[in-house]
Amino acid sequence: MAKRSNEPFLWSLFSSGGMIAALMFPVLLFLFGLAFPLGWFDAPSYERLLALVSSWPVRLVLFGLCSLPLFHGAHRFRFTLYDGLQIKHLNELIAVFCYGSAIAGTVLAAYILWNIP
Repeated sequence: MAKRSNEPFLWSLFSSGGMIAALMFPVLLFLFGLAFPLGWFDAPSYERLLALVSSWPVRLVLFGLCSLPLFHGAHRFRFTLYDGLQIKHLNELIAVFCYGSAIAGTVLAAYILWNIP
């Protein structure tokens, strides 16, 4: 009997992280990096943002915005090293390093979002 692969799960994390990185990050960078600092739009107050982040649905969205692009980047970096640089003999070590860092970043994001007052 063939061993089941975890590749479909990792590819789903890759694709959802890529979607978030392509569609959501540019909007957030535009708003918080250009529009609010330059006064094009009224910036939300600290109290308003804290009240928004204090709700659990927003925390789940922020968790997805933090964790899924980490897995996208880990998967892309892994296959860049594996295919691009032809480091096929270190495949297991590279996979552990890449996905381990994505898991560590996800745990850190969960810890930070859990401890918001």
